[in-house]
Amino acid sequence: MQPSAAQSAADSGASGHASETGDEASAGDDSVLLDPIVVTAEEQLKQMLGVSTITAGDLKKLPVTNDISELVRKMPGVNLTGTSSTGQRGNQRQIDLRGMGPDNTLILIDGKPVMSRNAVKMSRGGDRDSRGDSNWVPVDAIERIEVFRGPAAARYGSGAAGGVVNIITKRPQKLTVTASTLFELPQHGEEGKSFRTSLTVGGPVNDIVSFNLTGSFNRTSPDGLDINSDAAGGTSVVAGREGVRNYDVRGSVKIAPDETNKLTIDGALSRQGNLYAGDSLLSNLTDANAYLKENYGNETNRMTRGALSLQHDGKYDFGTSMSYLQWERTINSRLGEGSTGAIDGQINSDAWKTVRLDNLSAKSEWNLPFELGFEQTATLGAEFRGEFMYDPVSITTATANPIPGTPASAADRDKRTEQLMLGLYGEDNIRVTDDWTLTPGLRFDQSDTFGSNLSPSLNSSYELTPEISIKAGIARAFKAPNLYQLNPNYVYKTRGNGCPPGYSVTDGCYVVGNPDLDAETSINKEIGISYNKEDFLNVGLTYFHNDYKNRIAASTVAVGGTSGTYYYFQWDNTPEAVIQGLEGNLSFPITDTLSWSTNATYMIESKDKTYNQPLSLVPKYTINASLDWQVREDLRLSLSGTYYGEIAGAATNVGTGKAQDDTTREAYGILNFGLTYDVTEHLELSAGVKNILDERLFRTDEGANSYNEPGRSFYLGMNATF
Repeated sequence: MQPSAAQSAADSGASGHASETGDEASAGDDSVLLDPIVVTAEEQLKQMLGVSTITAGDLKKLPVTNDISELVRKMPGVNLTGTSSTGQRGNQRQIDLRGMGPDNTLILIDGKPVMSRNAVKMSRGGDRDSRGDSNWVPVDAIERIEVFRGPAAARYGSGAAGGVVNIITKRPQKLTVTASTLFELPQHGEEGKSFRTSLTVGGPVNDIVSFNLTGSFNRTSPDGLDINSDAAGGTSVVAGREGVRNYDVRGSVKIAPDETNKLTIDGALSRQGNLYAGDSLLSNLTDANAYLKENYGNETNRMTRGALSLQHDGKYDFGTSMSYLQWERTINSRLGEGSTGAIDGQINSDAWKTVRLDNLSAKSEWNLPFELGFEQTATLGAEFRGEFMYDPVSITTATANPIPGTPASAADRDKRTEQLMLGLYGEDNIRVTDDWTLTPGLRFDQSDTFGSNLSPSLNSSYELTPEISIKAGIARAFKAPNLYQLNPNYVYKTRGNGCPPGYSVTDGCYVVGNPDLDAETSINKEIGISYNKEDFLNVGLTYFHNDYKNRIAASTVAVGGTSGTYYYFQWDNTPEAVIQGLEGNLSFPITDTLSWSTNATYMIESKDKTYNQPLSLVPKYTINASLDWQVREDLRLSLSGTYYGEIAGAATNVGTGKAQDDTTREAYGILNFGLTYDVTEHLELSAGVKNILDERLFRTDEGANSYNEPGRSFYLGMNATF
């Protein structure tokens, strides 16, 4: 491997497993012959154009208030959206990669899947009352974040059709104690203020054992009840952003008895409680429901996630290995909510209801270097995922009319559902020439629910010159149906008003789970060119195109029923959707201490072909830019901004098939300033202003006006390390 390529792998923060092979050094006493480095398929994929790395330095430049999604959104191809184009639960924005929707973004922590959001029921329109899975690791415990988009993400299995966000936690190399705190105060009193603090202790105990322990608390207050009243013409129609209160404890013990074997035991316990701001799925603060306003500022739902894993890393003469076993339990507790018609998702009880989801995942991956015509490294792996849900809450809607396969009484329905998946995959990183690398791959998954899925892939990189390279990839990605979509005991009743067009009934319409669903699939393609000359210029342009098939949505065509009385519908695989766009990046040093970087995303097309409507509410284009100045060795300044193009609303509700408001949200920009100052070797201060120009947007639920963009705020942070 050429030194430049090896250095590139190191610079990208690649965490794959490399194997070194070669003959004994035969040069003279003053020379050292280095063994060649064989790059694995995973490391090669990390060099693809659809891959970005957020470093610890990036996390310092503009500190995250609470959720890492605030920073991930500044990567190419990334935005924040709700889980569907309806705009419902609009302020519950999550990471959306290349317009494929948050449910097609797989979150990993240290390479292991996080699936807690699957404990939250999916409404008929595809919405969840969930903050997603990007906020389970305290910001101060993160070393870096890897973002994979497009073909490079397909190797990670179900849920990665849009991409993967891999959160890598810190592992101190020497005994260290770190205390951090951050205050953020909004200029406008009706917007929620934030405070977070954490303490980390970690490092080696001896030559064999090391540990790391982090505790963290975070609180963000809810927006005021009337924050959107002026935008709504004097009445508070929809709620602002809810607050959140986080408690996190995570620990790790690493045991390395020799150079061959390393054992890592990880454990985490996190609790996220919302601080209610008055939101519900289909209603607003003017409703005659006392629970909406009486619960303002209180917890109305809480998610508790516990995870325990054991990982083994091996380094052998013939290659390397990584194997783990992880158990994840999520407790989803919330006040009782309506589950039918207009009261769906509306708090109607002081009693707490609980859903429990257990996820068991295991993986073993081996990297085997060999030479057969070309220098190669084969990657072979097996992965298991099991989902086990106990849900006595979401199955309680009775059916007064017969639906085959669904007991009429909730008492007769099974409260337990599960799904098992086994995946086998292989990749081969082939160094065809000094300039050309090919990485073919094949993944096969078998499930007890949707059957089998085959995911081939091919990625390639060719260096035209030491600075200019062309990279391309194609892969078939997939996502398994979730347990709510599969469960015939999960019933939604419309009460008549929500029946699709053409269905007039007296007893209402039902939407039920479908155990015969197929997996969603996507053919992801990308091609791009990049120029990278160290300390001079880094520029690239990528075209991506995703053909999205078998997307799961609530059907608008009845499966059965009685004309004029009732109809029932199922979750079903719908026709195609298409997403295509461009990603670009440009960065260069202006002087030795001043540097500029920018990236841009342009969505050429993002449409569900059933209704010819957008898949999710993402901007037509997004531009991120930053100017960084190392004023002195101890002082760094950063000026950054994002400009979002207009967001088109969907004219058709994907859940009901009915027409809805398609008002466009106009383009807007956000400008931020931050500084970090090293007071001493052990103490660092950070301060800054977010949204300097005070560009505020208010949620009205008119088309794409589905979320609040907060105004100017000021932050002050401290980090002490000993």
